[in-house]
Amino acid sequence: MTQPVNPSEESQESPTAVPLLAPANGVPQVIDSESLFEKALSELASGTGPFAVDAERASGFKFSARAYLIQIKRNGGGLHLIDPIPFGPGHHLFAQLNDLLRTDEVILHASTQDLPCLRELGINPVNLFDTELGGRLAGLPRVGLGPLLESLMEVSLAKEHSAADWSQRPLPKDWLNYAALDVELLIELRDKVHGLLASANKLKWAEEEFQSILDAPPPPPRIDPWRRTSGMHKVKKREQLAIVRSLWMVRNEIAQEVDISQGRLLSDSAIVELAMVAHSKPIKTKKDLERSLRPLGLRARWLENAATWISAISDALALPEDQWPKARSDSDSLPPIKIWRERFPEKYAPLTHARARLTEKALELSIPLENMITPEFVRRVCWMAPKGAVAEALTTLGARSWQIEIAAPILESALLETEPLAEPVADGEEAAAEAL
Repeated sequence: MTQPVNPSEESQESPTAVPLLAPANGVPQVIDSESLFEKALSELASGTGPFAVDAERASGFKFSARAYLIQIKRNGGGLHLIDPIPFGPGHHLFAQLNDLLRTDEVILHASTQDLPCLRELGINPVNLFDTELGGRLAGLPRVGLGPLLESLMEVSLAKEHSAADWSQRPLPKDWLNYAALDVELLIELRDKVHGLLASANKLKWAEEEFQSILDAPPPPPRIDPWRRTSGMHKVKKREQLAIVRSLWMVRNEIAQEVDISQGRLLSDSAIVELAMVAHSKPIKTKKDLERSLRPLGLRARWLENAATWISAISDALALPEDQWPKARSDSDSLPPIKIWRERFPEKYAPLTHARARLTEKALELSIPLENMITPEFVRRVCWMAPKGAVAEALTTLGARSWQIEIAAPILESALLETEPLAEPVADGEEAAAEAL
């Protein structure tokens, strides 16, 4: 699964939870040959019911988001660990696996993280159950795999290898044990979450959400992706932006070519630091580079491409002013909420009422606000003020029918408001965005 672990979730172990130390039938042999793959397909085909699936990537180590291990379990069909590297995308055995998986439900935890790397191999489920998203919709407070197993099944799951470099070969036995445990009880967990959703009359909502994940097109390329460099809020001058852009782009090219995480070549904080000092303190030698980066805690890896970084900085500083990046990117993003009150009061007033009422409704339904309706959709509806056509606007934005049924009447009412609430409710997404 290889996803960031939230310490507030994973460390709160239930006192009654029983540690899950190994799969019931032991750790299976890694499948790295066609004969073993064919045997696994035969065993899975003889099983019944849904497939529990997980994938391990090398996030933070590799540029690519490819899968380095696939875990699959099915009742009566065994638990299997597939090394996808010897086979590669488009292999005929992955095509056979895909055909098999499409005969029943595929269970994933936090499916949006694993689906891209599975699809790269040719695995495209048509029937999905996401235990993490299902837990959110059911109103559970902690929805990581470990916390869900603890709260619903009284089993604790170690996560000590969640940030490991899964591109290593051979994979250590204890890593394989950890990976196998991610699917060991996933089918049983799915049944628990399914029962909670059904008893709360939320199962149809969940089914819509799962289908929307499967139907979602690939995200469009980001406009100016270099602007997402961490710490960009410190960069105020356009010539500094030019340096950030230049360094980010050459770093990205190298990282992609050698398949290594960008941050391992040169961290975002290092890029920002170089942009801040380079226009006033020339960086023309490796010594200059070392001096500029030393306050961050210099890493030897950063200097391996010193000549490339110096060249990128020089190229940026040599640009004429009309080729410097604009202070803000050309996009369809809305103005920051913090300026709405003064500059757009006719839009700000409805927004304060909409967020307050939607928050109240989310609490009533025991569902996170961001799952009940995407906060960005709320902001856009209040900005566009499509009185009498809110449902149509939400549909265009991508809201699901169950979300529209809940949120549209609330937004229609809020759009009639002309005076803002004194203390508007702030959603977490906006707070995070404005902190950047």
